[in-house]
Amino acid sequence: MDATPTTLLVTLTGRDRPGVTSRLFTALAGHELTVLDIEQVVIRGRLVLGALLGCGTDPDLTAIHRAIRAVAADLGLDAEITMGTGEPARRRGQLHVTVLGSPLSPAAVAAIAGQIAASGANIDRIDRLAHRPVTCIELDVSGADPQALRVDLARAATQQGVDVAVQRGGLHRRAMRLVVMDVDSTLIAGEVIDLLAARAGCADQMAKITEATMRGELDFTASVRERVGMLAGLDAGALDDVREQLRLAPGGWTLIRTLHRLGYRCGIVSGGFTQITGPLAAELGIDYMAANTLEISGGKLTGQLTGPVIDRAGKADALRRFAAQAGVPVSQAVAVGDGANDLDMIAAAGLGIAFNARPLVRDAADASVSVPYLDAVLYLLGVPRDDVEAADEGDPADRGGGWAMA
Repeated sequence: MDATPTTLLVTLTGRDRPGVTSRLFTALAGHELTVLDIEQVVIRGRLVLGALLGCGTDPDLTAIHRAIRAVAADLGLDAEITMGTGEPARRRGQLHVTVLGSPLSPAAVAAIAGQIAASGANIDRIDRLAHRPVTCIELDVSGADPQALRVDLARAATQQGVDVAVQRGGLHRRAMRLVVMDVDSTLIAGEVIDLLAARAGCADQMAKITEATMRGELDFTASVRERVGMLAGLDAGALDDVREQLRLAPGGWTLIRTLHRLGYRCGIVSGGFTQITGPLAAELGIDYMAANTLEISGGKLTGQLTGPVIDRAGKADALRRFAAQAGVPVSQAVAVGDGANDLDMIAAAGLGIAFNARPLVRDAADASVSVPYLDAVLYLLGVPRDDVEAADEGDPADRGGGWAMA
């Protein structure tokens, strides 16, 4: 029977400089070794480089140690060499745990890491995806039940005032190809119907109905018809005034611009009105759009809608229709929303994200974002902030649309 193969774990630490990896492996090239694994991280100029090496049948360990330590001494680094046996274990059941905080405190990291350990899982890797305007880290975790870990981490996140998302690893997240967003209070700041109500003189009454509807306390279809009825007689020119007043949510343009660069299709689906969402979609280059249409007669709103109402079920139907048009399964779609009428599409999507949402939406979604930056959605897709900013620097002309930013 063959002897179990010997392995060496080589760890170099110290101030980073160009050529460390090259120098180490050049020194090792003259020995009978195979590379089993490599990991490297640099934090504030400090390097940690780890290499797991498989040894041949009769390695000259003294010479190998001498070569490694000579390189480390020449580069001013510390070297640690640990002997072991066997191949590295194949990781199974890997999950991505994304943590967002503004700020992200040591207590929050301790709580999340402690809960992962308490579940019997292991943190295999930690990366930083963003450090401004929010801090976002991603942990690769193995050995955990996804649903149980999601529940446990959600409780810890609430206590610590951070956002945590748990997603399956592997190819699942890379397969996402379509992002569909709610509009009012998600892609844009505020509610269009409330802005129209201010011009119709019924702002307070309208706001109360809107809030109750978004909390899921009122039937959406009946609510939208009641609220639209309150706008009867309003001059249609008010729609132009509202369009000029609208502001994209912070990070909204960055999110859409980056998704398009990555080859995603983008859709918006709204319980609001095509008179607003149509120009918005055209300006931002949105691929798919669905919304209600206000009836206008004689230059005034009639207080009625034309066509079917885009309600809770209608939003989920639109998500499925957009996915079919994009040629992707719904499992490869992401849905982002904040209100009760977004629940069905959030449930239908492969990844449902609650954005600054009501409690019942946060509880139902796969992930929740409570920071006011819509581009935080990118981090849940594994896109680092540095990559976004590097793309912006490489294409400075593509910085924004005609819509004002909040």
